[in-house]
Amino acid sequence: MAEENTQGCSEESCAGCSHAGNCESQKKDMRAPANKFSNVKKVIGVVSGKGGVGKSLVTASLARMMREQGYQVGIMDADITGPSIPKMYGVHEQAMGSEEGMLFPCIAADETKIMSINLLLDTEDTPVIWRGPVIGQVVTQFWTDVMWGDLDYLFVDMPPGTGDVPLTVFQSLPVDGVVIVTSPQDLVQMIVKKAYNMAKQMNVPVLGIVENYSYLECPDCGKKISVFGESHIDEIAKELDLDILGKMPIDPKIAEMVEKERFYDVNNPYLEKAVEKLK
Repeated sequence: MAEENTQGCSEESCAGCSHAGNCESQKKDMRAPANKFSNVKKVIGVVSGKGGVGKSLVTASLARMMREQGYQVGIMDADITGPSIPKMYGVHEQAMGSEEGMLFPCIAADETKIMSINLLLDTEDTPVIWRGPVIGQVVTQFWTDVMWGDLDYLFVDMPPGTGDVPLTVFQSLPVDGVVIVTSPQDLVQMIVKKAYNMAKQMNVPVLGIVENYSYLECPDCGKKISVFGESHIDEIAKELDLDILGKMPIDPKIAEMVEKERFYDVNNPYLEKAVEKLK
């Protein structure tokens, strides 16, 4: 197998390289500057090594809880091919542009600022059939071209996996830390390590782990039923020396608020430790 060339590479050519984050050309700061209309104090990425673990639910929950604490909060929906944040909040209008050629984020009922590709498409069910570099450019523009205003926290709902777009977020945005979302299955131990190792290679602090789908509480007897098997989060957290920021059960009340597009009314008591960590 031929040795990979890591000399004289550009930002574009490095995007899919196995040495990304380690070679000399990438040790320089490639973060895109914020625009003059944005003053964001903390950027928090919410990541998962695979899809289907409730990453968007955790993103919205963290944003909602910090908003309840009185902080100014925004959500960047960087999951371009699978956006769900606007619908959870009942936001369906299209984002408007400014005279300066910038974009205004849409504002939910609880004043959370939201930007998502769904707010720019002709219809919400229009598929985004784009290649990785184009998607990555859009995510970067969500940082450089959106007038976020004054925010204490901007939560970035990352696409699953460790591909082009998560790499673009880590390289282009000033990410202060990430929260890893997982679920109880055995396979997840490997998946969590992938997300953890990617963050470490990109020199982004991992704030901790949130386990979703931890259990289902019987409405009659209160017994906790491990629908997806016994949890392994404690042993994973110990091995990686990470904090467990919360264990979220399957909660029909939260699911109902998602279906009713009223996430701004959600009360999620399972992530109180995560809130303290973020504060």
